Amino acid sequence: MDVSFAHFMGQVLTSPPLALTTLLTLGVIFVNGWTDAPNAIATCVTTRCMRVKPAIVMSALLNFLGVLVMTKINASVASTISNMVDFGGNTEAALVALCAALFSIVVYSVGASVFGIPTSESHSLIAGLTGAAIAIQGGLDGVNGEEWIKVIYGLVMSLLFGFAIGWLVCKLVTIVFAEADRRKTDGFFRYAQIFGAAAMSFMHGAQDGQKFIGVLFLGVAFCGGQSSVEGVVIPVWLMMLCSITMGIGTSVGGEPIIKSVGMDMVKLEKYQGFAADLASSLCLLIMTELGIPVSTTHTKTSAIMGVGAVKRLSAINFGVVKDMMLTWVFTFPGCGLISFAMAKLFMFLF
Repeated sequence: MDVSFAHFMGQVLTSPPLALTTLLTLGVIFVNGWTDAPNAIATCVTTRCMRVKPAIVMSALLNFLGVLVMTKINASVASTISNMVDFGGNTEAALVALCAALFSIVVYSVGASVFGIPTSESHSLIAGLTGAAIAIQGGLDGVNGEEWIKVIYGLVMSLLFGFAIGWLVCKLVTIVFAEADRRKTDGFFRYAQIFGAAAMSFMHGAQDGQKFIGVLFLGVAFCGGQSSVEGVVIPVWLMMLCSITMGIGTSVGGEPIIKSVGMDMVKLEKYQGFAADLASSLCLLIMTELGIPVSTTHTKTSAIMGVGAVKRLSAINFGVVKDMMLTWVFTFPGCGLISFAMAKLFMFLF
């Protein structure tokens, strides 16, 4: 399969379905950078280690590098997303169904973000692709259970690992710096937290960027008459396109989400913010290396809860946690059903 940029542009100009798929994929990546990436810098901003604008610029740059560098090193997350569902042998119909899935993701994600609640674009993407695959295949034959089970692993592991590593890192920090002068450690943790936020932004790009690269790569394959991308190396231009789009989306902002994650759920001090960022970054790195797609929102909020639990469980605002959990619970059936219906409609119309 020819995966050169020149060939891709030729396909986009001659294939309206691929042009729409590309536009929608980049739209989802942009929305992800806008609504999901602010989680990475939320604690850094709300503990006043950085102002909002510089933090957003830093996050945009690190998201860009995360997509580019980690996809080049290990593209197993992108591979999992590409092979998770089977759209069948009719690649024209598959491309239409893929368009429907992406359209559903944009609608669902933007609607949720209006309320300032962090969304899981990762789970929206998985639900959207699954709903469309079931629609085109007429049943569960459209789901590759061996790859899809990694989603369940990621859901459980991101919650447990995020909380556990967050608690452990914060506990170690409190023990190590128990006798230290608070005025001196405050300055240290200010810069340590900036480092942690940078690492979190990098890993957000590494995880979420790969997911959308996998989707766009699948669209290119469908347009070329191939039903899968197994064994095909992801081109650098595709990594660049997706990473730049995510960086631009991040630069738009997301202050309501920064407030929701960093201020409403747990009142954090600088050392706690550092612990939460470091813990979630480590968790994302492990999951990325294992090729398991996880929600960066799940991971970050779980780490924050783990950090808050070091002091006392009452430090956690469980009302906000409950709202987030309800949003996540509704993502799979909600976005999946929208995608299923849209795929049926798109295939009927086109």
